[in-house]
Amino acid sequence: MRHIEEHGTTVTTLANGVRVVVLAMPGIGSASVSVFVRTGSAHEAVRLNGISHVVEHMAFKGTRTRDCQRINLDAERLGAEVNAHTDKDHTAYHMRGLAAHAPRFVRMLGDIVRESTFPEEELERERRVILHEVADDEDDPLTIAFQLFDRASFGTHPAGQPVIGRRANIERFTRDDLLGYVQRQYSGANMVVGVAGDVDAAAVLAATEAAFGGLPAGAENALTEPAWVGGVASRRLVGSSQTHLVIGYPIGALTDEDPVGPMAAAVLGEGMSSPLLDRIRERKGLSYHTHCSADVLGRWGQFVIEASVAPEHLDEFCAEVQTLMRELARGVEPIHLERARNQLTVRSLRSMEQPFRRVEEACLDLLFCGRVRPRKESLARLRRVSAARVAEGFAVMLRAPVAAAVTGRLPRRARERIGEILHG
Repeated sequence: MRHIEEHGTTVTTLANGVRVVVLAMPGIGSASVSVFVRTGSAHEAVRLNGISHVVEHMAFKGTRTRDCQRINLDAERLGAEVNAHTDKDHTAYHMRGLAAHAPRFVRMLGDIVRESTFPEEELERERRVILHEVADDEDDPLTIAFQLFDRASFGTHPAGQPVIGRRANIERFTRDDLLGYVQRQYSGANMVVGVAGDVDAAAVLAATEAAFGGLPAGAENALTEPAWVGGVASRRLVGSSQTHLVIGYPIGALTDEDPVGPMAAAVLGEGMSSPLLDRIRERKGLSYHTHCSADVLGRWGQFVIEASVAPEHLDEFCAEVQTLMRELARGVEPIHLERARNQLTVRSLRSMEQPFRRVEEACLDLLFCGRVRPRKESLARLRRVSAARVAEGFAVMLRAPVAAAVTGRLPRRARERIGEILHG
């Protein structure tokens, strides 16, 4: 067992590789407890696409000692919330409640993550629930646009697969498929337990050792960095009155520890005074919904612009985006750099006040960077980013092939015209 303590953050590595991070938050009455596993849709073969998400759902449907009703009741009688999520490069299980109950939450999550039995009858019921979720996605033009965008970004690499999975796979998965996947992927080398709040660190560590100490160590789940492909995808959807668009470029990963991508996204499109919203929404009225973000994952990142526009405004919207990107590649105004830096700083500081956000950031740091990055270090990196570096970030993005997806009501030759405009 290895133990590191620094500035209220305690990281302990159990003998089997499970890492435990305790984030001291004195005076906070609630606590967040999470278990992060380094497995997601990007780890799945095509025939298994969606299995991480199905496992996450089914983990709550019964363990060796509790059925699904007891799992929910045990949490709610403590006033706690229990939840989970699946992403491309990780799966996570969460409980939030009173800080005094944090060790119990660790044990309860240990039961869910390690002792789930995936009962056959529950699998058939939950399969129907997940297929309803798939149907919701299939009815949402912007969700479809994001799925097409991921495929345009990464081609046939598993990073381009939808997290929710393919309908045919979900209909086919068996209990043995789920058990086999957990046995392969859920190991000590791929697991982090995180706790934030005014908690007893020793009691949390003892609970983690009891709940997770017997997990096989295993080896780190391999994940190759996807190559950026680029291209434009489209899908016409009957009944849509708007055109939905996602445009993006490659940026650095979490492991790069480089804030230029998030800074560029904030410069272009965070807040009503940003160039994207000021010009496209406020001055030209081309879109009600438009947004820019940096999706930074463990091994890759995407710079993303999304919007819903009237079909007749699609060409002009794309042209304005391309113009803005080129203008920012030539230079970033000091006032926009100041705005973006302060927006990201405030967001970072606010997350320090939220136990759930602190746990999430610390667990992802440990999974992909091998350490919990001190907040002062991240803020110092933000302060060092110059206007010239952000401008160069835009220039680098523009040298990559753009990835874009458009869905909904499509003008004639929409895909070809978008490609022509965005490629300049």
